[in-house]
Amino acid sequence: MKTRRLFLGVAGFTLVVGLATVGWFSRDQLGRWLKAGVPVAAIEKPAAPIAEAKVLKLSPQARKNLGLVAKAAKPQTYWRTIQVPGAIVDRPGRSDRGVTAPAVGAVVQVHAFPGDTVKPGDRLFTLRLFSEYLQNTQSELFKATRETQLVKEQKARLADAAKSGAIPESRIIELDNQLRRQGAAISAYRQDLLTRGLNPEQIDAVTEGKFVSTIEVAAPPPVAAEKRIPDSQQTAFQLIDDRGEGLAYEVQELNVDLGQQVQAGQLLSVLANHQSLYLEGHAFKQEAPFLEQAARNGWPIQVEFAEDDHEHWPALDQSFRVRHLANSIDPASRTFDFFVPLANQSRGYEKDGQTFVVWRFRPGQRVRLHVPVEELKEVLVLPSAAVVREGPEAYVFQQNGDLFNRINVHVLHEDRLNVVLANDGSVTPGLYLAQNAAASLNRVLKAQAASGISADVHVHADGTVHATR
Repeated sequence: MKTRRLFLGVAGFTLVVGLATVGWFSRDQLGRWLKAGVPVAAIEKPAAPIAEAKVLKLSPQARKNLGLVAKAAKPQTYWRTIQVPGAIVDRPGRSDRGVTAPAVGAVVQVHAFPGDTVKPGDRLFTLRLFSEYLQNTQSELFKATRETQLVKEQKARLADAAKSGAIPESRIIELDNQLRRQGAAISAYRQDLLTRGLNPEQIDAVTEGKFVSTIEVAAPPPVAAEKRIPDSQQTAFQLIDDRGEGLAYEVQELNVDLGQQVQAGQLLSVLANHQSLYLEGHAFKQEAPFLEQAARNGWPIQVEFAEDDHEHWPALDQSFRVRHLANSIDPASRTFDFFVPLANQSRGYEKDGQTFVVWRFRPGQRVRLHVPVEELKEVLVLPSAAVVREGPEAYVFQQNGDLFNRINVHVLHEDRLNVVLANDGSVTPGLYLAQNAAASLNRVLKAQAASGISADVHVHADGTVHATR
């Protein structure tokens, strides 16, 4: 009995193994038999490839939400530039003027304080003179004037005697020489007092014996360069100069206190006139050839002013060109400087009977300078937000009503503000292109394609897009 059960188990196992072996080696034939018995309609067809979406549709409300702006594409000339950081600085010898003490004395009165606006010739300080040299000069001027009067009187008395031969003619000649010497001395003394700050009226008083014990320190007269103010800048000066003199200073620093004793040549205050400034750029050595080329050819430079309130100021109608390049490199930053002249704008306001001035550009304000490097002709220029990238591909969107057609383009150059496209026929000049929100339009296009919603449009060979009727 046990032998029989053992035989049946071995036979069953051998049968199962045999059937499995036959099924493995005839699997292809079995598949064909099974497929032949299935209806043709029941066989699943492979999925058709999804066509790439190129057109999207936006409602007027969506265009307003995106703030879309479309402009016609026009070929133009574009200058490829390099961006260089910089700052606004004072122009040495033109922006700031130091006022010094003409003689030893004490400050007894201050007439202008920081922030005040003064004109050339306005009083700044009153000094009580302690200068022994200045007192001696006044004494010598008075003595020379009196001596001249005495010589003239003596000459007048001896004139008749000389004509009659009572005295020799040489005596009159000697008096004339003495008058010339005294006249030269008087001219020297008067000039010395003028340079010390005395005005002609005070010097005339000294010749009469009224010595000056106090002196007024006034704002200096303009230099020759400051007198040549461009016509385009006259309006700015008239706003702060009601007398039409064309120049005004602002007291920038006050370097002495009331009652302080000062020495001759000591700095009393600093006056500023920020009409003429410099744009100081900081470039690396490898950028020197580009800057040298721009300076030599006189190419205009584009300037971006940081923190500039351009809405409340007149349009800045001036061109910026490199004046000169520094020939030394800063050891800390490893950059060299170059300088671009800047004509500032100003306006004034009245308060408590005084005029105060406000400048549009101030020293220390940051700028970004775009130095021209290469001229690109017959290209299409769009804002950077008008182009979207996907890997090596770049796209723009052509608008036709509610429809937007995505177009492949070739980018020649791009910077922080603009993108330059090749005029290779991919974009027909005259077509309206979206100037912003290209990335948003691309996302909407993908969303519409993924949802399976068709824009119901067709595209013509010239690139125009129309709805399918």
